[in-house]
Amino acid sequence: MLFEEAFIPTQREDPKEAECASHRLLLRGGYLYMVCSGIYTYLSLGLKVLNKISDIIRHHMNKNGGIEILMSALQPVEMWKKTGRDKDLEEVMFKFEDRKGKKLCLGPTHEEEVTEIAKRFVNSYKDLPLILYQIQTKFRDEIRPRFGLLRTQEFVMKDGYSFDEDEKGLDISYQKMFSAYQDIFQECGLNFIITEAETGFMGGSLSHEFMAPAEVGEDILFYCKECNRYFKEEKKCPRCRKELTSGRMIEVGHIFKLGTKYSSSMEAFFTDRKGERRPFVMGCYGIGVSRLITAIVEQNHDEKGIIWPKNISPYQIYIIVLDEDKNLVEEAKNLEKGLEKRGYEVLIDLRDEPAGIKFNDAYLIGIPYLVILGRTYKEENKLEIEKRDSREKYKFSYEELLNFVEDDYRKRN
Repeated sequence: MLFEEAFIPTQREDPKEAECASHRLLLRGGYLYMVCSGIYTYLSLGLKVLNKISDIIRHHMNKNGGIEILMSALQPVEMWKKTGRDKDLEEVMFKFEDRKGKKLCLGPTHEEEVTEIAKRFVNSYKDLPLILYQIQTKFRDEIRPRFGLLRTQEFVMKDGYSFDEDEKGLDISYQKMFSAYQDIFQECGLNFIITEAETGFMGGSLSHEFMAPAEVGEDILFYCKECNRYFKEEKKCPRCRKELTSGRMIEVGHIFKLGTKYSSSMEAFFTDRKGERRPFVMGCYGIGVSRLITAIVEQNHDEKGIIWPKNISPYQIYIIVLDEDKNLVEEAKNLEKGLEKRGYEVLIDLRDEPAGIKFNDAYLIGIPYLVILGRTYKEENKLEIEKRDSREKYKFSYEELLNFVEDDYRKRN
């Protein structure tokens, strides 16, 4: 893909509205367009990253028995009244009436709707266990949207829901999702920790939060170096009584054992092995897909720009041609073909711009490998390659470069 055809509107200066490093770099790098506070458009690069994260989530959810659906963004408020959460979430719900006077809301979450689906279509223990999930935009009227994609009024979320016969079945579904979440965040290149958490307005008996350390994190955890444990409150570690250190965290995932809170209140029953009607035993599993982008950039950047983990980078190879020599352009296109045959996505910069601008954009965008075709290639017939994360530089022949990238990717998998 040619840079000039890819719609990548990079900016030379930091946007005035930028509140943190990730916000600044995603706007400058042409990943996002800020419509207004808390509302964003994903431009070409941003959408590619969002889709790659979503595909990683899909892979691990499907691998662990999840079935993807897509629920409605519009929901009748009367459905929320069955659980009483129309009052719990009243401050953040976008509510309105249609032309017939029916009261609707834009879905801030989907426990009620998915329970209605199970109530309608799942009748017997033979249909269980069942795990349904979706990747969809949610809407919440945040009092103070901030830090780019960290806290917004519309955001992309993966929400999953398990339905089981009993607590034993829920334990199995919960553990599957617990393991899947670890695999998802690891594949996304995220540094994260797991802590037991309060269930809050979701209800239920147990929950775990997946937290990413970051300076802009809205949560604070306290850590014991001696016991390698995290706590939600500042207290002496129960084991060793050592002093705790604090750190800011971004919540990127949250899983809950809901039990029968929703199924009982919404009369969502199934027929058990004895022929009796019983409420589903449920679990809920959420990942902030769009806020994951913020968390990853907060953990992976330097003074020049973003440093994407390879699995979610919009492209893997960025080729810069430093002059308009026809031989160099032809060589860049041949290299692109060779890399694409091996499964890599390639961006070629042939713009009529100074070398400094091309390099600045390359570092800003943060693609893992930068390949340079210029004087060195003309004089030595060698391709220069630079790794974005370590800034290590090498010179290779065509075949050596292909093999280097393949071997280096394998090491980092």
